[in-house]
Amino acid sequence: MSNNIRFPTKDEIIAKVDTMQAEAVEKLKQLVSFDSLLGNEQDAQIFMQEIFNSLSLNVERFPIVLDDIKDLPGFSPVNWSYDGKDNVVAQHTPPVVASDMLSKGSQGKSLIFNGHIDVVPTGRETLWSKHPFSPYVKDGRLYGRGSGDMKAGVMAFVIAYKALKELGFVPSAKVIFQTVVEEECTGNGTLACLARGYRADAAIIPEPFPFLVTGQVGVVWCNVTVQGKPAHTLEMETGINAIDAAMYLVSAIRDLEKSWNVKEKCHPLFKQFPHPLGFNLGQIQGGEWTSSVPSECSFDLRAGFFPGTPLETVRNSITQAIDEAAKLKKITYQIQWNGFQAEGSTMDVNGDLMKQLGSSYKDVMGKEVPQQPILCTTDCRFFDLYYNIPSACFGPESTHIHGIDESVSLESYRDITRVLACFIAEWCGLQPSSSA
Repeated sequence: MSNNIRFPTKDEIIAKVDTMQAEAVEKLKQLVSFDSLLGNEQDAQIFMQEIFNSLSLNVERFPIVLDDIKDLPGFSPVNWSYDGKDNVVAQHTPPVVASDMLSKGSQGKSLIFNGHIDVVPTGRETLWSKHPFSPYVKDGRLYGRGSGDMKAGVMAFVIAYKALKELGFVPSAKVIFQTVVEEECTGNGTLACLARGYRADAAIIPEPFPFLVTGQVGVVWCNVTVQGKPAHTLEMETGINAIDAAMYLVSAIRDLEKSWNVKEKCHPLFKQFPHPLGFNLGQIQGGEWTSSVPSECSFDLRAGFFPGTPLETVRNSITQAIDEAAKLKKITYQIQWNGFQAEGSTMDVNGDLMKQLGSSYKDVMGKEVPQQPILCTTDCRFFDLYYNIPSACFGPESTHIHGIDESVSLESYRDITRVLACFIAEWCGLQPSSSA
């Protein structure tokens, strides 16, 4: 009889997640082994599609079409091809059942789990202890590029859902699982999911932060190309050294960075950081011959800025700083805005999502969940700024993300999975899977 249904307790959910730890580690190893760098995400996405299919979810793998998103708020322009770039979305839609087959006190709210499948370049492989796409476990940590950022988070929400299903229950509200491309450079993957109509009452992105993220800075990318005048080094004075000219412009950008980081201008949420807005000179190319004055030099810049600052203001300020310096030295340059054009955002710490996630964390961990802002961007901005969907960013503890010997704590990976499973039970509610 339906009125005799016994729903799983918090301790039973935790115990089930724990019994699946070996499987969780093995699945994470498999996912980390995919070299899912920009433009090479396809095999990892096929792997995720197979995982979602094995859970009997309704799965769609679809290509990103730039014409569908290029005019939407939050879009970032690109100068590369989107051939072979697919998102994978899996959806659990519960059937309508009698009220006495639903867990008591369940909120029955829908939920998106979102995670990116792309990873950043590894740097020189000889600097790694082992090959960056040959994951291994040592001293309770799993090593490999993307282990923390953010493939452990992706597998955490997969295992959380699977644990509930193996207990004989499924969420009593819609749950959408998304693995997207290009979080590391544009966010256009998540934007494409939203443009396709995938919406819910809340979204969780388990990026490698073992605390509730309260806010994130905005980020813009640009490329600056400086023109010089070639000459033989025996008559250097007749030429214009494009590399020297580029470095002169960089010094002007550094002055702008300093001015943005003065305490009087700091956003209240980020006052704890001594230098919250980072300008990174990420790439530089220039010159043709060691004994020739270089005729061209280009560099790529990443600049952070505070939430609430319009993108156009940011771009104008950077352009003005470069332009004023260029005029002083009669430097010819071009600037292009490709990649991140990402506004900063803040999370609603008093909203239902953050409160419930904090409550689930306390139930599992026995302590209050930490909260703090971050000095980078995540795809949370799309949900919060443009689609009125409250989001939370919260995932396993990781080290050296974007660096050498990136790793994730397997204990934290397990703990985050526990929290997410218990959160699903409370936020979405549960019903017997046999009713499906």
